[in-house]
Amino acid sequence: MRVLALFGPTGVGKTDVAIALADQLRERGEDPVAVSCDALQVYRGLEVLTGAASAEERDRLEHRMQGIAYATEEFSAGRFAEHARGEIDSLLDDRRRPIVVGGTGLYLRAALADLELRPPVAPEIREAVEREIAERGAEAVHAELEPDDAAAIHPNDRKRIARTLELQRAGLEPPPAGGGVLWTARLRHPTLLIGLTVDRDELALRIDVRVDRMVAAGAADEVRRAMAAGASRTARSAIGFEELLDGDVEAMKRAQRAYSKRQLTWMRRMEGVRLIDRTGRDDDDVAVAVVAALDA
Repeated sequence: MRVLALFGPTGVGKTDVAIALADQLRERGEDPVAVSCDALQVYRGLEVLTGAASAEERDRLEHRMQGIAYATEEFSAGRFAEHARGEIDSLLDDRRRPIVVGGTGLYLRAALADLELRPPVAPEIREAVEREIAERGAEAVHAELEPDDAAAIHPNDRKRIARTLELQRAGLEPPPAGGGVLWTARLRHPTLLIGLTVDRDELALRIDVRVDRMVAAGAADEVRRAMAAGASRTARSAIGFEELLDGDVEAMKRAQRAYSKRQLTWMRRMEGVRLIDRTGRDDDDVAVAVVAALDA
């Protein structure tokens, strides 16, 4: 049995497609389960902000790897990989189809492939880097990165700058940004990689509607509660966290749109991905296309 992996930009409708896909697979006698590969949906209490599956959606399709950590905890790709690989292996052993639903490229790779992941650094190094970024800004700290690393990281990509500088100061080599062995050559199980795309204007509209729904559903309240509890650095990196603390919904929409562009760029460079354009197509129609690709 092959693993099914759905990847795509925020707002493209990955969860809805996964649910429609599960309905079709059940008609064939299968018992699918979704495994979330999102860096922020692991946090309990940030379900609305991160777009985690709702209770109603989980009733239609079981979702794993969501809400498994408190917002006060640091969460790494290495920790995620250990849990996600265990879930996928267990499902396959039980002859249940894993539908891996990913929006975070590194976490998708961590779940599906045998990657060499770097260990966490000492808390004092992390705190020092965070303090410098807060005081001087991400772009200024970016200038301290080794030239090869700096060339591969956008000056405004705060999270990657922080992680790379932490590793650099800890004397650890950052993971290669490109080249070397393709990660798809290290897949742990036979996997069908599906990339969902959509027209740029439709995606922008989807993102705006999605953010408005998040705000209406109480995303700002989630953020304030998490902040009051002492949200970790990794939890605070959720897109919209800082923007909603400032009450700037439009900034959150801009951040979501910028992130979706980075996701699309990464996806189009993914080796072996089958792209499905869902422009003007409903979830059931897209699910039919995924099943056809699975059978091909």
